[in-house]
Amino acid sequence: MKNTIKILAAAIVIISVVSCQNDKKPNYQYMPNMYESVGYETYGEYRVFPGEQEAMQPVEGSIPRGWMPYDFENSNAGYQLAKDTLKNPIKYTKENEAAGMQLYTIYCAICHGDKGDGKGTLVQREKILGVPSYDDVGRAITEGSIYHVMYYGINSMGSYASQTNEHERWQIVQYVEKLKADLEGKEPRIDQEKGPAPSNLIPAVNKRPEEEEQHATTEEHKDAH
Repeated sequence: MKNTIKILAAAIVIISVVSCQNDKKPNYQYMPNMYESVGYETYGEYRVFPGEQEAMQPVEGSIPRGWMPYDFENSNAGYQLAKDTLKNPIKYTKENEAAGMQLYTIYCAICHGDKGDGKGTLVQREKILGVPSYDDVGRAITEGSIYHVMYYGINSMGSYASQTNEHERWQIVQYVEKLKADLEGKEPRIDQEKGPAPSNLIPAVNKRPEEEEQHATTEEHKDAH
């Protein structure tokens, strides 16, 4: 009889423990922060936020870090304005040309060709048609038009504003202009570095009156000896 009572008591305890168990939320949390985050969860719903959404749009007019606004609109008028007025702000150096060549090979050569003649791999395989050469007189590309097209894209060419930053796009512009010059048989542009002024062009420093007097005294002392 005693054994039966013990068995029944044990069964009741076991059943009580099992019936109260919740697999999704443990009964005892020794480290609750491991289960329930103190901070707001990404894309979570909280009443303290407008619309009860943790993920909110940035404040109007905010500019992402490292990004500069582009003031030319994506239109025919914007393209023409960029073509006529937009200039490359970086110096045309051999270093920028080499960097532009690497970027051009990654993003542009597949369609425009290694020489900029519009005979890239996809054109030769007839995957894309109508890619003109950089020396096409009808296009008369400029540094501004090249940058504008890279920023917004044109026709079947998409935008590369997300794959490249502002400085990289201008390096590509320099290299495209280099390819254009090669196709036209011209010398590519390279800016001359400005070195220190020659010694014969350095202006003399005006001495103070006391310095002139001291200098004259020194000369008289030398003559005396």
